[in-house]
Amino acid sequence: MPIAPPAPVHGATPIARRALAPDLARGLMLLLIALAHAHMYLSGHEAGFRGYARDGGVLDRLVAGVQILLVDGRALPMFAALFGYGLVQLANRQLATGGSWPQVRKVLRRRSLWLLAFGFCHALLLFFGDILGAYGLVGLVLVGFIRREDRAVLRAAVVGLVLHVVVLAGFGLLTLSAPKGDTPAAMADPVEATVMRLIGWSGMTPTYFAAGVVPAFLFGIWAARRHVLEDPVSHRDLLFRVAVMGTGLAVAGGTPLTLIDTRIWMPSDIVAVSAYALHSVTGIAGGLSYAAIIGLVAGRIPRGCPGPIVRALTACGQWSLTCYLLQSVIFVAVFAPYTGGLGTRVGDAAASGIAVLTWLATVILAALSAPGGRRGPAEAALRRLTYRRRGLTHTSSPAT
Repeated sequence: MPIAPPAPVHGATPIARRALAPDLARGLMLLLIALAHAHMYLSGHEAGFRGYARDGGVLDRLVAGVQILLVDGRALPMFAALFGYGLVQLANRQLATGGSWPQVRKVLRRRSLWLLAFGFCHALLLFFGDILGAYGLVGLVLVGFIRREDRAVLRAAVVGLVLHVVVLAGFGLLTLSAPKGDTPAAMADPVEATVMRLIGWSGMTPTYFAAGVVPAFLFGIWAARRHVLEDPVSHRDLLFRVAVMGTGLAVAGGTPLTLIDTRIWMPSDIVAVSAYALHSVTGIAGGLSYAAIIGLVAGRIPRGCPGPIVRALTACGQWSLTCYLLQSVIFVAVFAPYTGGLGTRVGDAAASGIAVLTWLATVILAALSAPGGRRGPAEAALRRLTYRRRGLTHTSSPAT
């Protein structure tokens, strides 16, 4: 299906001209990313399917329950949808400036390849649960769907959902049978931790993470063709339906695993694995619903007149790659045994508190740095690497 290009945009798209909803969504979802990742740096406790301690105190179990239900497995597909959405926007702008589809496809693949490289470095230095590599891998392999018909995109998304369930069921069985050792983030030897991070990343990126990214990525392509988030007012009915239905599915599908991982309910292994797979697949609906809710909110904000809080959150979304990496830097500094060492001394509730403070720090940093049109260091580096050769205009994209 041909992409309907917008009006030509020559040179880098000014920050002020970017659509509000995608950046606002990224800024808010980085909070969920921080909450979902912080507890993965803890050790010394038996953990459930989602990595939360099963022997925590009342507050720890309450926090774990809320996050399993509303956070875990919801932010990843949300970002995946925005990644697919942003690639379409980037392609539109490049085509509008006169690039041919083979040229544009080459740029998109180069960008995805560099994103995969960023993910490798992230895993090498900081975090085994890196998601950048999965986004880069999916963008590299599935970029052709930007030009496919809607029917082919939606059919592939359904196939991706089925694959996602199969992979998650298998991963759930491995979780039950795996030895209960520490995660790479908890290892006292930094060299050993580096090796284990790379082993985990190289296996999880093409299987666990990529399987969860594909369906939402394709749904993001479908939505971008209709400019759903650039013009949320015209798509209010669609956004409302997705928000209500997606949230309902995510809560209903996440409740069984929430009860299991907080030890309120202890069923058989096969039921537990089924609950784990159900939690993850309905999380895709949850991620899409969060994007829809933020789109509805953005549609009520007068164009060009966001308040200071919205401006700060949007700036964080514009710096989403930088802020995502900064979260890992802070978590390693605070939690790792060879740095701050808090990973063995605090529970899930305290880790989540640190995650919120970390996110707030990145929001403030971006808000203070972005108003002049300055891009984040990671965003600037990715742009330079992507457009290192002549042939296409350096046109920016909200994708991260």
